[in-house]
Amino acid sequence: MSARIRLVLADDESLTRGAVGALLGLEPDLEVVAEVGTGDEAVESVQRHRPDIAVLDVEMPGRDGAEVAQWVAANEPRTRCIILTRHARPGVLRRALAAGAAGFVTKSAPATLLADVVRRVHRGGRYVDPDLAMTALMTEDCPLTDRELEVLCAVDATGTAADIARKVHLSPGTVRNYLSSAMQKLGASSRTDAAQRARDNGWL
Repeated sequence: MSARIRLVLADDESLTRGAVGALLGLEPDLEVVAEVGTGDEAVESVQRHRPDIAVLDVEMPGRDGAEVAQWVAANEPRTRCIILTRHARPGVLRRALAAGAAGFVTKSAPATLLADVVRRVHRGGRYVDPDLAMTALMTEDCPLTDRELEVLCAVDATGTAADIARKVHLSPGTVRNYLSSAMQKLGASSRTDAAQRARDNGWL
């Protein structure tokens, strides 16, 4: 019998993590060597166990799944990453694939599909949820300028225009103009809404 495929599973929802880990553990050729709840713990587990596959949620405390995938690609390239998430937005897909993920599976998929994707990725293949891939292909081109994107990238929930201005080395008035323009183009009600819409579409 050939060696089992070794997995690290990272998801901040303990119930989901436990259920997915248990289901994958039932497969005779798969072995879950670690289950963790944060992106930083995922990095530590990949360093410690050097698994064949890391199955990563997108939204986790600390580093998110895309950041972990990017770190793995740069530092532990023998480990391949699969993104498993309920946030099946085109922008999430683009960001994860750009970070080096080899697979993208939604949490609504059956466990048998995830197991098959693990095997496919382990063999050097790739997998992207077909419905999500089609949606991503049909998403419109970015209407924002490079400066508008730069300013939106610096937006956070509590920061002011002056805070953003310091980050991007522009005047607060110029920042307000870029934010206003971006909000208008995206039909957003606030700067944080505009930033989130840009992320959802994969433009940030």
